[in-house]
Amino acid sequence: MSPYLERLSTLLDDEPAITAVLGRRAASLAVAEPARAMVIAALVRRTGRHPLVVAVPTGTEAERLANDLRIYLGDDAVELFPAWETLPFERISPGVETMGRRLRVLHRLGDLADRPSVLVASGRALVQRLGPGAGRTRPILLGPGDPVDQTTLVADLVAIGYRRGYQVEHRGELAVRGSILDVWPSTAEAPLRIDLWGDEVDRLTEFGVADQRATLSRSVVEIHPCRELIPDEAVRQRAAALVAEQPWGAEQWNRLADGELFDGMESWLPWLSGEERVLFDLVDDDALVIAVEPRRLRDRIADLQAEEADLAASLAVTWGAAGIEFPRLHTDWERLLVHTGAPVWTIDAVPDGPGVDTIAAAGWGRDLVSEDADGVPGRLRRLLADGHRVVVAADGVGSVDQLVRRLSEAGIEVTPVGADEDAVVEGPGASLVVAPVERGFVLPGSRLAVVTETELTGRRRTRRRTRPRRSVAVRIFEDLSPGDHVVHEQHGVARFAGLVTRTLAGVERDYLLLEYRGDDRLYLPTDQIDSIRPHTGGTTPSLSRMGGADWHRTRAKVRSEVAEIAQELVVLYQARVTTVGHAFAADTPWQREMEQAFPYQETPDQLQAIEDVKADMERPVPMDRLVCGDVGFGKTEVAIRAVFKAVQDGCQAAVLVPTTLLAQQHGQTFRDRFAPYPIRVEVLSRFLTPAAARRVTEGLADGSVDVVIGTHRLLSEQVRFKRLGLLVIDEEQRFGVSHKESIKKIRADVDVLTLTATPIPRTLEMSLTGIRDLSLLNTPPADRQPILTYV
Repeated sequence: MSPYLERLSTLLDDEPAITAVLGRRAASLAVAEPARAMVIAALVRRTGRHPLVVAVPTGTEAERLANDLRIYLGDDAVELFPAWETLPFERISPGVETMGRRLRVLHRLGDLADRPSVLVASGRALVQRLGPGAGRTRPILLGPGDPVDQTTLVADLVAIGYRRGYQVEHRGELAVRGSILDVWPSTAEAPLRIDLWGDEVDRLTEFGVADQRATLSRSVVEIHPCRELIPDEAVRQRAAALVAEQPWGAEQWNRLADGELFDGMESWLPWLSGEERVLFDLVDDDALVIAVEPRRLRDRIADLQAEEADLAASLAVTWGAAGIEFPRLHTDWERLLVHTGAPVWTIDAVPDGPGVDTIAAAGWGRDLVSEDADGVPGRLRRLLADGHRVVVAADGVGSVDQLVRRLSEAGIEVTPVGADEDAVVEGPGASLVVAPVERGFVLPGSRLAVVTETELTGRRRTRRRTRPRRSVAVRIFEDLSPGDHVVHEQHGVARFAGLVTRTLAGVERDYLLLEYRGDDRLYLPTDQIDSIRPHTGGTTPSLSRMGGADWHRTRAKVRSEVAEIAQELVVLYQARVTTVGHAFAADTPWQREMEQAFPYQETPDQLQAIEDVKADMERPVPMDRLVCGDVGFGKTEVAIRAVFKAVQDGCQAAVLVPTTLLAQQHGQTFRDRFAPYPIRVEVLSRFLTPAAARRVTEGLADGSVDVVIGTHRLLSEQVRFKRLGLLVIDEEQRFGVSHKESIKKIRADVDVLTLTATPIPRTLEMSLTGIRDLSLLNTPPADRQPILTYV
């Protein structure tokens, strides 16, 4: 967090509405949505209460508000309390990361030294009951030099929900190999390797899941539980009692009574939690509760309760428990504040009655700038003349110089402020900071205006982080029909019984009906179809039992066989690394500037592919990587960054495409991206005159052409390169046999990057067997439009 951004909230010290509500037990504020994060940041400092628990109607709004607050308060000062992503009574466990983040928040609430300044939660997260002992389990803290007994540490990790296996591949797993203990903490971005020397931690490092190699060293690690329902003694006793009280669920009660950890066990939390506890029960009187748009908040909670009641009534019949009232996972709004004496304030977008303290604020909508012929720059000049402090938020470091020039041309002098620079915020003036602010605002009473790069330039950038899609999501289900066998990633083999429609809370919804061994059935919402895939075996499989151990044993056996295949691939890969190639240098400042000027948010798959390509280029072994992704998934951006890296190291790059039209399109794209840099980009195709084509080939021979994009003409004998370092092949499947023989001659000692949406079988087989490296782009960019084909 920038000290400059942290100090911006001091400009609201004289805001009359904030001063008026200080010290009240109940208060109402009216604040426009774009300025809410800044106002809440000011309330943190002015009220002196910790934490501020901010309740918003939806999870999306909670994420957006939490991200905005982190800009003004810092990452550590703001926590987001997420809700489970599963339905009530659904026999699927919530995500390990979700449960870990929730338990981390509950722990921090009880730690006076580490309590967050702001806690943001949706209505659904607030009314969800907590598990038994939630907030009482302390995380495991480890650092180099700490005394540790390996056996005890493993037992402690298993006791808080971690599953032991042969290799760590997912959150919530641990593995032991001699004196090395691998674990993926529930709240960590990467798995952790604990290297022991006797009974002492010798080293802590992160490692990669794909190659299991250590990457970054860590000085300390905090391991939170990964399950909210832990079968401790009290839970086991309660489960044992339920065997006789409610025999319809005897199979699950017995497994819980035996202390077993299994997928979907959290769905039985309402029966096992004992006393009803919610988040607000852990909030003491020093806190401040802020309900944002309380009417919408109550309506969302009421809809959630109605949906849960309908689901409980429907499942009671299905599970053979007709006439038995199921305990609820979610409580109501009135129950939330029973056990806390914290003041409760409300924030609405507009005053809902007389006497509501209002903070004058507005966003950068059309109505705000329509009075200025020059648009936003004209409005900024007026604000500066009126004594406002104007803050321009750039998307990245690469666009700082461009914004400074643009504003200077508009007659606005702006001063860039570094991330660690503590510049003056008081008084009129314009500053520029690098911060991912989503929406700007104007606070006339505080003489403060924040404007984003998007609002200034009109160029939209996606700031929400795209979540990686699971690989099974690429499966095709057009031919799925009743009676076919499918494989659920958690519950195993089932029979698809068709698509059914059920009504919950007055809303009809489609479900896939999956039949398991016995009378077990799973109603899978259609939006979770990516959790299953068609069974591809040649024989009719036996059905799995929901919650049984057979499926987990089968998966373990497959893992063992895959490990054997991996050993064979190591031998194949050893032959590749014997060839010597050019090792490109690390990224230059221009490389980082060019990448930061990319106007869109990269997907996780893109970032991983770019990282893999750069790592390959920096090795003294010729790269041979296939990047496979659908149209519009970002393959070209991967190639652009690789080409730029090659040119920065003094090498030439060639981009081979199958059609003249594609060559022209790529040529324009590369020229636009490389325009601010001394890089010569040329296109070699049949559209060029003989004289123009000759100039391009001469430039390639003498090295004056850095990047060439062309069709099969690049493969002719007349084309000679002075120092070719990278060859990019786009849509390899569209080249003929003779063309590929020519490609082999070019690619003998240069790095090769192949881009394709539909790889030919031979290329795909070489990638899958490890002869060629493979990167998959499975995640579409945010707001990607579908590809429409007309015949």
